[in-house]
Formats: sequence, structure tokens, C-alpha cells
Amino acid sequence: MTAIVGITDGSTVVIAGDSAGVGGDITQPRLDPKVFTNGPYVVGYTTSFRMGQILRYAFKAPVPPDDEDGLHAFMCTGFINGVRESLKEGGWASKDNDQEEGGSFLVGIRGRLFEICADYQVGEMADGYTAVGCGAEIALGALHATAGTGMPLQARAIAALEAAAHFSTGVRSPFTIVATAEHDD
Repeated sequence: MTAIVGITDGSTVVIAGDSAGVGGDITQPRLDPKVFTNGPYVVGYTTSFRMGQILRYAFKAPVPPDDEDGLHAFMCTGFINGVRESLKEGGWASKDNDQEEGGSFLVGIRGRLFEICADYQVGEMADGYTAVGCGAEIALGALHATAGTGMPLQARAIAALEAAAHFSTGVRSPFTIVATAEHDD
């Protein structure tokens, strides 16, 4: 289910997502958005609506450090440790062979875009954009095709979601877009 796209120009981060709720052979639009803010962070998730509810309502987003050089290290440690604890407390995290797993989501903070994978690794893409969910590959193609065109970030995000919705049965409008500016904390 889902297409969540994130894009940054180094100062603004835009995260946008679809509204599909998929169960078996049924896809229904949901009112609860997959993209939201939590403290100074913009978040967009896939994997599970329960995981997203925990990230939105139960996760106490830690304040990032003022040191921009230490932001990636903080995301890999302080931020992720808080996410892990919240998902465990909320009954979502799983553990198999002593390895914990959560789900996939995007996080924007201070002009930077991070992709959090199910094994809690934190990635920051060199292209300044990424996507997660079943429509990710289609959305990434649209983001690549619009790079360097001068299109506004929000327009690129919508174009990527429209492409994913056109070609993927697990992606549906309406779309939610949230943007943040650098140092909006």
C-alpha cells in the first residue's frame, strides 16, 4: 500500500502521501493522513496505519541538536532510539532472531530528508528525493524526470504521486502534502 514521496532543496522539505488503505483485494481512501508533523519534524509513513498512529500521537519527538554536522548521527541514535521505544510501547515493533523491526517512513528536518527503513537504518539520499511504499519505484521515476525542470517542490511531489496512483493499484488520491522550512523548530 501507499506512495510517500519526499523532496528537499536544502532548505525546504516536502513530504507528500496518498490516502489508500489496502486490505486484501480492497483499496479504500482513508481520512487519517499518512503525512503529518510531530514537533519540528515532517513525517510520512507506509507499512501500517498503527505504526503511523504511534509516530503521530505517542512518539515524543526529541529536539534535534543545533549542530548541523551532528544531525545525521542524532537521527541514527537519539531519534531512532525514541522511535524504537515508542513502537515497542505501542505494540507495533517486532523482534526475530534478536533483530528488531519496525516499518518504513520518511522524516524531514532542517532542510534534510531521511529515509527510515524497517531495520531502523537511517538513509539520506544524494539526489535530494526518495519514495517509499508500493508506488515508490513509479514515484522515483517521476521525481527523476522532473529534476532540473524548475518545477516547485510541491508540484514535483504531486506529479510523482499522480504517476504512482495511475500505475499502482495500492495508491489513491486524495494526497496530503506537508512542508517545513529549515530551522522550523
